[in-house]
Amino acid sequence: MTPTRSVTRGDIQLAVYEWGTAADGKPTVVLVHGYPDSAQVWEAIAERLAAQFHVVAYDVRGAGQSSVPTRIRDYRILELMGDLAAVFDAVAPGRKVHLVGHDWGSIQSWESVTLSPMRDRIASYTSISGPSLDHVGYWLRAHAKPGWKGQQLLRQLGRSWYILMFQLPVVAPAAWSLALGRSWARIMKTMEGTVIDASSTQTADGRNGVNLYRANVLPRLLRPEPRHAIAPVQLIIPMRDRFVSPELYEGLSHWVPNLRRRAIDAGHWLLLSHPDKVARCIAEWVDEHAGRPAAVSAKRPARPNAR
Repeated sequence: MTPTRSVTRGDIQLAVYEWGTAADGKPTVVLVHGYPDSAQVWEAIAERLAAQFHVVAYDVRGAGQSSVPTRIRDYRILELMGDLAAVFDAVAPGRKVHLVGHDWGSIQSWESVTLSPMRDRIASYTSISGPSLDHVGYWLRAHAKPGWKGQQLLRQLGRSWYILMFQLPVVAPAAWSLALGRSWARIMKTMEGTVIDASSTQTADGRNGVNLYRANVLPRLLRPEPRHAIAPVQLIIPMRDRFVSPELYEGLSHWVPNLRRRAIDAGHWLLLSHPDKVARCIAEWVDEHAGRPAAVSAKRPARPNAR
């Protein structure tokens, strides 16, 4: 994909991609990718949404064609929130935005959904396979006890083994450089049954993105803070997710008064394996909160705008 514009925030240049336009009052939908992906992971879904919406995706810092910070602390969630705010200001100045996040794109977006002044810019939020780290911190405290809750905790820790490995300064980046990068398409085929196009930045995306875990996971889990959302939130839960257990979302209604849960029989990368279903869920949620009838089509994809 070719960026349609570049958004600058301090020393960081963010590569931004757009489909459709904001003409005639079309809502703007911003898609935030996870790890170890780039904005390319959203292409099929963005094409399906473009007839009805102004669709925006961007490479987060350290991924794709965006700038790569040199310090671990530059990957903190507050910095990522600042990048998202800069994208909002560039693509939808003065307007509310419908936000969608997957994996780390969802994890980081919870910060914007729950903190002022960003949460006042968000008309709706769709979260896919990425709980708030603060919410998870409270969940861990509630489940760190004997009994069935303790069993849930042990099952989730089994799914999250890689997070501990990512805390090591050399192992994970070296694994991406030596093997994971060139094998990623084959790994995805094995894990998800999905054929993907090889990304020219995949090795760098995996290596750089490890810093998301190192900068955020332990501080947030050990010292969680209350995170309440005022925007309506749609939670899309892939029931065969290898990494995020559905149990992690227990009690989410405490933090999100307006919450809808939608389960899909899919794995973690349902953006690639089930783009029609995901696009339909997003379109219905956006239209419900933009006062329009849903009419997303999976048959008439559009290419990114050229500028």
